[in-house]
Formats: sequence, C-alpha cells, structure tokens
Amino acid sequence: MIIVPLGVSSATPTAIRHLPSLALWREGKVYLFDCGENAQMRLLQAGIKRSKVEAIFISHLDGDHVFGMFGLISTLQLQRRDKELIIIGPEGLKKMVDTVLAITQIQPDFEIIYKEIKPDLEHEVVLEDDDFYVEARPLKHTIFCIGYRFQEKDKPGKVDAEKAREAGITADEQYKALKNGDDVTLEDGTVVYSADIVGDPRPGESFVYVTDTEFCENAIRLAENATILFHEATFGEPLKQKAEDTGHSSAQDAAIVAKTAKADRLVIGHFSARYSNQFILLKEARAVFEKTWLAYELRPIFTNPTLEKEVISPRVELIDLKEKKAQPARKTFKPGFKRKPGVKKRRFKRKPANARYYKGDQERSSRDQYKKTYKRPDDDRSRPSPHRPSKPLPITPRTPFDDFDRF
Repeated sequence: MIIVPLGVSSATPTAIRHLPSLALWREGKVYLFDCGENAQMRLLQAGIKRSKVEAIFISHLDGDHVFGMFGLISTLQLQRRDKELIIIGPEGLKKMVDTVLAITQIQPDFEIIYKEIKPDLEHEVVLEDDDFYVEARPLKHTIFCIGYRFQEKDKPGKVDAEKAREAGITADEQYKALKNGDDVTLEDGTVVYSADIVGDPRPGESFVYVTDTEFCENAIRLAENATILFHEATFGEPLKQKAEDTGHSSAQDAAIVAKTAKADRLVIGHFSARYSNQFILLKEARAVFEKTWLAYELRPIFTNPTLEKEVISPRVELIDLKEKKAQPARKTFKPGFKRKPGVKKRRFKRKPANARYYKGDQERSSRDQYKKTYKRPDDDRSRPSPHRPSKPLPITPRTPFDDFDRF
C-alpha cells in the first residue's frame, strides 16, 4: 500500500496546505478518504490517475471534507468513465450528491453505488474484496463522524522449497495447492501436508483513517496493531480546551491513541491554520510516541519501500521544510544597482514639529494636540509594542481580516 496525503489543512485552506483528502494506492487501484476542495487537482499533482479511483470514503458531511467530490464526479463523466464508483459515508450523502448533480445538470453515464451508514453504527464492514476489507466505527465529533480501517487479509505463508522437493513436489500446480493450504497426494499415494511445507500465514498490512474526533475508545479499536495510523492533530496541547469544544484532537491525543493501540507508525495531519510551523505539533506527539511523522502533501508513505518507491512520483516540486532557508530581507534596490549618471538622490526636508499646516483658514496643530492627549480605552501595558517586544508565539497571529475562530 502507498499512502499519499492530498490535503492536510483543517476547515480552511492556507497558502501551502489544502483541505482534507488522502489517497491509498493498492495494486493499481486508488481509494480516497475524504474529498476536500481541489482533491482532483492534487491527485494529478501527486502522479495518480483520477480514473483509477475505485471508492471514496467520507468521514462526515462537513463541507471541507466533501466539496471536492462533486468536481471529481464531473471530471470522471467528461472522461467517459464506464465502470462503477463506490461512495461510502454518513446517511444523507446520496441526497447531497444527487441534489448537486441535478442542479448542475450532470448525468453520469457510470453507476454510482452508495453505501450510507446510519448514526446508530457500532461496527460494520462497509467494503470487502478477496484480498481486503474496510471496517467503520463511529468517532466523537460535533456531528456524526466515521473512522475507517483498510485491512488486508492474511497472506499465505512462504513455501519451503527444499522441504517440498524432498517430499516429491515438482509441479507448479502442487506448489500453488500447498500455498493455498491444500494437502497434495502424490502418484504413489503419499500425502504431503501443507502445514509441513508452508510457514505460518503472514498478517496483512493495515491503514487507519481517523479525523475530526476527540480522543475516544473507537479510535483505539480501529488503530489496534495498525501498520499506518493517520490521526488528526488539529491543535496543540495549550489549546486542548478549544479542541474539546470543537470536537477535535490535539497532537498529544493522537500519540496516546497510537501508543495505546500499538500502531507501527503514526502520521499526524489535519492541522489548524493557526500553525504555520507544524513541527510544534510533531514535537508534542513524539514526546509520547516516537514513531510519529508529519503528513506532507503529495509525499508518498510506503509500507514496502523496496517494491513501491518508484510506483508513484509527484509531478510538482516538493520542498523540504526542514531544509528550506528563510527568505532574505527585502531591499530597496537590487544587488548591483547603480544610479544613472547625473541623477541625484532625492532628499526631503523635515518640517519642524511646531510647523503649521494650512487648509483654507484652519490649522492642523489642534489635531496634533488631540493625538498627544488621546488614550485608547483598550490601551494596555501588557500589549506588544516596538519598545516592549513580546515573546514569539507558537501560532500564527491573527490578522485584521480575521473576525472568526479558525480551526
């Protein structure tokens, strides 16, 4: 399996992070977990064909997790897709998709198979194939939200070729039968038992997708012995109360889930737009669970790097934030700038402080006097000023355009 985060932002996109979506590649087929805005473009940039998408798993019906699905369906129609598309998610998902398609007059020529999950869910296998199955459990969010586990079925053990030859196994059909767990009878009547030749079954790999939830028991159940656990880390521990109020987890919560469930690897994502430096969240998680990675958009995560490393390669340049250098300070003129001969630098004389500025018959000196005596009601000595520099905050400060709480 190859895991490719397509968007790791929470609620609102940023200049460098997109809305939630994640692609799982397995044997040429792609399974999407959530489908935020611009998901189809991120698939292209990740080097993944949109036509390979087999199923979409929606965690909940918040817009940032689902709005990209309509555009993707429209594109698949334009590409003349003819195979079915499976969409799995909370109850009401079909009505949402059908309404948008009807209003926009899109009539897909391919069949869309819906699997809606009711809010009284306890545990359910929502998709099953010969080699894997996907189970779902409810999480703890402000609205009904689902976590998913993509589990490969156990693989047959390895055949001991030397033992097989000694036992008289020669044909390929006999080797296949032994590997499938069937005993083989030779021409002389000797029975070769599969258990004597084939090793123990190898457990399949697993991927767990847990997002938009407070710390809960079902997250631990889904993540039990998982190969890769993708868990949201929307906030840091200092904003623990805000995480609980909005139905989200902190980086520490994600690490506790991974450690308790004995997961092999934790990947944290779904970062709040407050955090321009997500390494703060990584440090917090690694203090509890060392095997924690940050989810980088379009950067593949391989369960078997030896076989999978060259399968998917992004089509855009990926910047390693750890090696990225700070931008140089802005300069008025470019390096090597020279003034033209005969052109002098303009100088402006500063007017004296008591100078009068006339506009008609009125003086502005009264305005200057007003500014000296005026004091804002909210003026506070604890507020940062050029003379009292404050300590750098671990989150991106708000701008004058922010009049709401960002997740």
